[in-house]
Amino acid sequence: MTTTDGAAATLPPRLLERWRSDSAESVWLRPADWYHPAVDAVIEAVLTHSDPAPAAARLGTARGESGVGIAETIDDLACLYRSLGHTDPPLGPLRALCEGWAAAQDAAPAHTQCIDPESGLPTSEYFGVRLAETYGCAARTDEPIGRTHGLLFVDIAVTLIDPWARMARSAVIGQALALVYGDGHPMASLGDGAFVVLVERDADLGLEVSVLRAHLIAHAQQLQVKSLIRQPPRVWLEPLPETHAGALQLLGHAAR
Repeated sequence: MTTTDGAAATLPPRLLERWRSDSAESVWLRPADWYHPAVDAVIEAVLTHSDPAPAAARLGTARGESGVGIAETIDDLACLYRSLGHTDPPLGPLRALCEGWAAAQDAAPAHTQCIDPESGLPTSEYFGVRLAETYGCAARTDEPIGRTHGLLFVDIAVTLIDPWARMARSAVIGQALALVYGDGHPMASLGDGAFVVLVERDADLGLEVSVLRAHLIAHAQQLQVKSLIRQPPRVWLEPLPETHAGALQLLGHAAR
């Protein structure tokens, strides 16, 4: 990597090491696979005050080809800019990063996955499998499953937006849902701004819905994607149908 002496003197030393360390300690799942030569290109662009968008696009493509999700990819770039004293990445390199990641996804062979790469949540297909477990447990009791469980749908879709903005929005909403319900809770992305969570129908459900809606708005505002989501987010409950097949049909309808 080459840099100009003047630019290097104004930036923190060992920028690559600081970026790698910050990312590994906060957002990156597997530190051993963090480095890619595209990282050097991004750093060089920053150090020389060149346009970082082309290098960010190459980095996004590399991340997408490696199977890294869009949320992890965006958060990693944010670590670089935080290392430089900025709150968030500039719009130009962030958009290029997302477009590069999307290009890698378009070029990849189609295959069934358990995790939606944009939101980091399970896919609707995998969620359907998890629902089968719930129906199996309910079959061993006498209480109708529609009384004990429901599907909490979240729709934050607005008018058509660019692919990079859609990915950023999905990543933020996926993070918000994971923060509210915790890792491993049955929930999924249905695509096009729609999400679903399996919930128990108890006395706290009304409060749960209010807390979730408020958290979605606050999280979107904090990460500067509030203009990309419906205001307020549409959140509603559907009782679980009597059969697993009925639940799958309901999911398909919600996904449009």
